[in-house]
Amino acid sequence: MSLNKKVFLYGRVSTDQQTGGLESQVRALKEYCAMNKITDYELFTDEGISGTKSSRPALDRMMAAVRNGECSCLVVYSFSRFARSVTHLLTGLEELKKNQTSFVSLTERIETDSSIGKAVFVIIGAIAQLERDLICERVKNGLANARAKGKLIGRKKLRDSNLIRSLLKAGMSYRNISKIAKCSHGSVHAEVLAVRKEELALKNAEIVALQLAKQQADAANLAATQKAETSFPDTKAVPAAA
Repeated sequence: MSLNKKVFLYGRVSTDQQTGGLESQVRALKEYCAMNKITDYELFTDEGISGTKSSRPALDRMMAAVRNGECSCLVVYSFSRFARSVTHLLTGLEELKKNQTSFVSLTERIETDSSIGKAVFVIIGAIAQLERDLICERVKNGLANARAKGKLIGRKKLRDSNLIRSLLKAGMSYRNISKIAKCSHGSVHAEVLAVRKEELALKNAEIVALQLAKQQADAANLAATQKAETSFPDTKAVPAAA
């Protein structure tokens, strides 16, 4: 460990009634330091702070000190005292790794500097990715279900599209259009983008239609040619009589 860095100890309890819980965490953290002959340490505690909150006074101060290069190792009583979720835990561990700070969890008996700790780090990363994928899938399914029920997703469009498009065709500027249509310049530009998107979709549809028509014509010509060859087969010339 660097002589210029300290070992940070972190403990947390959710409610003010859990005074004994915080005391037991602090005792375990200090016993770890005594067993490992660590004397230069700093204790950070959050009391009455829910673990679901990513921002906590003591945790924020501690992580700021970590980013400032003041910590060589962070020791916590358990994963749950430090992070609110697997994703939050992975984010914290990645930040510690980035700042060359090792991590120790007493309850799980995990040290990121050990070979087992490195393997656990990889597993946690996989679980965190799975957690993110599941959340994303649930959100997509929820939105699809809402649309199927006819619910409006996002902000309701307030601009008069027909009026804006008519004024655009007349060659008017964004400023004049926004005044007449009583909308912002951004709304006018959004309508321009919508027009371009529709024109591109129409162009692509026309290209597909032409390609399909050509394929049908080629198929019809091929069928006609094959039918003609079948109806009028080539005949070999009969040699004249001697």
